[in-house]
Amino acid sequence: MSNQDKEDNTIYKVVINHEEQYSIWPAHRENALGWKDVGKTGTKAECLAYIEEVWTDMRPLSLRKKMEEAAGSGQS
Repeated sequence: MSNQDKEDNTIYKVVINHEEQYSIWPAHRENALGWKDVGKTGTKAECLAYIEEVWTDMRPLSLRKKMEEAAGSGQS
């Protein structure tokens, strides 16, 4: 762990975009355009642990939908 991580007392929030991709953002800052809160705040480690637990499929939503459509029509 770096010195910067040890000294990081920032409270973060977990955010998600329209492609269901997750990130963390300092809780006191306004979200970047296209990102919304998921309701989890805490230390950097807590937020990253939450993301690791819930983000089980790293593929963007649009790719998952396209792959489901292809599987449903019998294409590969």
